[in-house]
Amino acid sequence: MTDEPPWLSDTEMGAWLNLAQILMLVPTALDQQLREDAGLPHTHYHILSALSARPERAMRMTELARQAGTTTTRLSHAVATLEQRGWVARRACPTDKRGQIAHLTDAGFAVLAAAAPGHVREVRRLVFDHLTGDDVVRLRDITAKILPALTGGA
Repeated sequence: MTDEPPWLSDTEMGAWLNLAQILMLVPTALDQQLREDAGLPHTHYHILSALSARPERAMRMTELARQAGTTTTRLSHAVATLEQRGWVARRACPTDKRGQIAHLTDAGFAVLAAAAPGHVREVRRLVFDHLTGDDVVRLRDITAKILPALTGGA
């Protein structure tokens, strides 16, 4: 007996193909907008944004990697670039000698503040301008159901 997967229905396949295309196109479009308007890749914007939302604009590198959806090695390379630009500073974690804390500098916050309006306009143009208020609530609820399987919470 073969272990056949439960194949997708036509409706599921249509939903999956739409989602897969969105997952590929939206990050590319956002990256292009940020590079053209602010001179930084979407990954760097996401790191700066995540830090800006935290108390003292700081976060453990391991937690930041989880939030950025990347490995600690890739995050470390990105943060090194941000450090060279003076936008992020790393310091030792006071409770764990092996851990590091990434801190958004005032210069990094200024870069983020300058980039944010264009980024938000592009997010609205690509996604929210096409949805009703009810659609947005449903999108939030649907993505909240999917996220745990991707983040280890399921």
